Amino acid sequence: MVPHLITALTGPINELEQRILDSMPAIERWFRLEWMEHTPPFYSSVDIRNAGFKLAPVDTNLFPGGWNNLTDDMLPLAVQAAMAAIEKICPEARNLLIIPENHGRDSAYLANIAQLVRIFNLAGLHARVGSISPDVKRATSFELPQGSKVVLEPVVRTRHRLGVKHFDPCTILLNNDLSAGAPGILEDLYEQYLLPPLHAGWSVRRKSRHFQCYEEVAKRFGKMLGIDPWLINPLFGSVQGVDFQADVGLEALQSTVDATLTKVRRKYKEYGINEKPFVLIKADNGTHGLGIMTLRDAKELDGLSRKARSKLATLQEGQVTHDVIVQEGVLTQERIHQAVAEPVVYMMDRYVVGGFYRMHAERGSDENLNAPGASFVPLAFQHSTQLPQPGARPGASAPNRFYMYGVVARLAMLAASYELEATDPQAEVYD
Repeated sequence: MVPHLITALTGPINELEQRILDSMPAIERWFRLEWMEHTPPFYSSVDIRNAGFKLAPVDTNLFPGGWNNLTDDMLPLAVQAAMAAIEKICPEARNLLIIPENHGRDSAYLANIAQLVRIFNLAGLHARVGSISPDVKRATSFELPQGSKVVLEPVVRTRHRLGVKHFDPCTILLNNDLSAGAPGILEDLYEQYLLPPLHAGWSVRRKSRHFQCYEEVAKRFGKMLGIDPWLINPLFGSVQGVDFQADVGLEALQSTVDATLTKVRRKYKEYGINEKPFVLIKADNGTHGLGIMTLRDAKELDGLSRKARSKLATLQEGQVTHDVIVQEGVLTQERIHQAVAEPVVYMMDRYVVGGFYRMHAERGSDENLNAPGASFVPLAFQHSTQLPQPGARPGASAPNRFYMYGVVARLAMLAASYELEATDPQAEVYD
């Protein structure tokens, strides 16, 4: 269900957390019924912010690149989930090809690829790594600091299949978010399973569509649980046709920032929250923490420096931002070694397989932590030596505080499932 991991939460359990813990059977039943109707993404990770009064996802990644941050204790969960996922999609599979990011040559990213190879090997598959980068012309071995190594091989394309030399996979796993668009070499692979599908890449995907789907999921979940969906849902607005360098669309952006801040202020007043609301401007098709800015007032957009405009305008692979999402900022109350931290939950198929904290010593509780200088602290399993108190129901003496993160992460994963159904170019349409 959700592993019992030790979080950085030390204070008393608040009302929202208690409601989620008490409703576990109803919540798990609700998820089971949802997965009967919808297919989860093959794998995903979700960044979560816990403000104490509010707990919400702020980003959902369908090409997670931090598998190396999971501990060895979490591997059996990942292996079991990988086996379940492969069994559903391609039970006869023997060979799996992993396609990494074209630019990912740093040791941390390659350690992530090595961990994926390890997970699929332990799940009973032959796994190799095939690069679609034109720079990779022959098999290249990279030694990693932990003692392992990764071999990147150039892919070989035949009519309807993709592989590497002397290796014909049944399944191709993308760990490349296709920010620059889907290359032709990955199209028309009718005889193989491509996971996630091409329309999960950032050339098609939009954060605004994802959070629209999440809003729908949060409303239905909130109704089932009897809570205000705002407690688990960041408010947002979106603006198209913005050009930060040419001052185009900034008026519409200011208006959206103002409207979103007004809605958040109203909610803070309703709940008696004495914090100053803020929003984050993010590229709608952005990734890797690029193109992000924190604002507390729409007027701050008036005096943007050229450097700030350039930062907002440019994304990975040289992409330019034209569409943005204005997202309600959620504070984080969690700290690791006095540094601001946020939990990141990793999932494969519909299962939570582990997580870690992203922390940043130079960032505040209202800032984006997915930035250069961030570090990662794995979550440890709770190995309780305490016996339950007499008269206490089983588990009551040591509640799984990671459970609520697992719930919110799975809500975001379900929203991603809705999102992929809505954007599937081959979806069957029934009149």
